[in-house]
Amino acid sequence: MGQVFNKLRGKEWRHKQVQAICDRVFDRFKIQTGRANLTFEELYIAVLLVYNDINKRLPGPHFDPPSKDLVKAIMTDCDINLDGEIDRDEFVKFIEQITAETFDVVSQGLIISLIVAPTVAIATKKATEGVPGVGKVVQKLPTSIYASLVTLVVVWMNSDSS
Repeated sequence: MGQVFNKLRGKEWRHKQVQAICDRVFDRFKIQTGRANLTFEELYIAVLLVYNDINKRLPGPHFDPPSKDLVKAIMTDCDINLDGEIDRDEFVKFIEQITAETFDVVSQGLIISLIVAPTVAIATKKATEGVPGVGKVVQKLPTSIYASLVTLVVVWMNSDSS
């Protein structure tokens, strides 16, 4: 279980996810503009695309993109060569910095959904079997099906709360 936790929260997993999203978005701009760097306006649009990609592909709540002011401030921090534009390496660093909290929330949601919910379901199945009206149904359900149903309910409730 510790290995799963480390992979879900680990920097390696996060970096691979960010790298894949950054490559898609950065390559899209490079093809459209024919340039190797992003200006501030292009960077802001790229951030919107990254957040759109995150919201479509990763489980969990919908994440709002940062404001233009925050993008400008972080751009200043990440513009290592001080040319006023962001190259590919600077873009990855920028996106990792701006999405750090986002990936923490996704990781926590995955841990709850995939590890904690089934474990709690299995641990509480016996107690649920004694509930009038529901107990006989729970007794007839295999533990694996019961755990899956509880996990689905937790995932559904988690996605509704966003």
